[in-house]
Amino acid sequence: MQFIGQNSNSFYATKNKIWHGVNFELLQIDFQPTFDRLKLVNRPFNLWRYREAIPIDIEAEIISFEEGFTPLLPLTFKDGTKALIKQEYLFPSGSYKDRGASILITQAKYLGIKHLVQDSSGNAGASIATYAKKAQISCDIYVPEDTSVAKTTQISAMGANIITVQGNRKETAKQAFEAAKKSYYASHCYNPYFFHGTKTIAYEICEQLDWKTPDSIVLPAGNGTLILGAYIGFNELYHLGIIAKIPKIIAIQSEHCCPIYKLFNKEHFLIEKYEASETIAEGIAIPNPVRALEMLEAITYSHGTVILVSDDEIMSSWKEMAASGYFIEPTSAACIAGLNKYLNSLAHTEICVSLFSGNGLKSIEKISKMLTIY
Repeated sequence: MQFIGQNSNSFYATKNKIWHGVNFELLQIDFQPTFDRLKLVNRPFNLWRYREAIPIDIEAEIISFEEGFTPLLPLTFKDGTKALIKQEYLFPSGSYKDRGASILITQAKYLGIKHLVQDSSGNAGASIATYAKKAQISCDIYVPEDTSVAKTTQISAMGANIITVQGNRKETAKQAFEAAKKSYYASHCYNPYFFHGTKTIAYEICEQLDWKTPDSIVLPAGNGTLILGAYIGFNELYHLGIIAKIPKIIAIQSEHCCPIYKLFNKEHFLIEKYEASETIAEGIAIPNPVRALEMLEAITYSHGTVILVSDDEIMSSWKEMAASGYFIEPTSAACIAGLNKYLNSLAHTEICVSLFSGNGLKSIEKISKMLTIY
């Protein structure tokens, strides 16, 4: 296993820092998984059941709450369209980010990391703080000033040090990045181990579908942790000969913050200069994702597309899900709004999978405010 960046011959990999290249370029893990379905028979139903497909040393102490293998349930919209929904809001910290945190923190523990830095709009911070607490690693979590109180409370409860940044998500990432140069960056977009946690969603979906793939998978597009993770996972399974195709990746963005949509439609080429406006879907309000080109490649290679949703459509989907008994956060509702749009655009039936990415309890005050407006 090695780390590859823009220059695969130059990578920065000391004992305490394995998250960037010598010129701070992004890294990926050059890893070829092995996988034997017969070994799964007597294993617990958690994401670590795919142990051989995870790039962690076999001697590492696994940091886990037995998370993973969330239910895949059918959902019928009021207009009659149907999809399968992964219940990712049932993870220990309340979001799918626990997939990446379990693997990343396990690696950090194995490396002997004592302190780490992370930036987040809430969910990733809560997840990293939760797993770092179990691993007895101290952490500083940088959050924008408008982060949900429920999320910052959760982060604080896990003993993490919250650093509130006076500014937007971009400024938060900038300050965390600088701080991480003297620590270890447990970033869900920079640190490549995180994607090898989120990729387990692809393994689970295929196993739950009797080792078949859906025709399409509809995912939120912020920093790309799910899009890139799912793409890695399905790609691995395809090249291992376990599945016959890679599903189309359908990326969902808010019309108020849509850099990937602009790139996909060739409307914008300088991602670092893109300016966004405010949206109720804070989890995907990422105007300048550092892995934007990788996200674009995953969507394009899978023959997918990017769909925009308005705040009105997000709230409408949130209310529809609540009426069906699902209390999800606004970012989850954005994905569901995009899913419904996608299903209505089809000329034929597809097996389509999406997810509830985060629990509504993490955005109580924002949801309360939304209900007075919409």
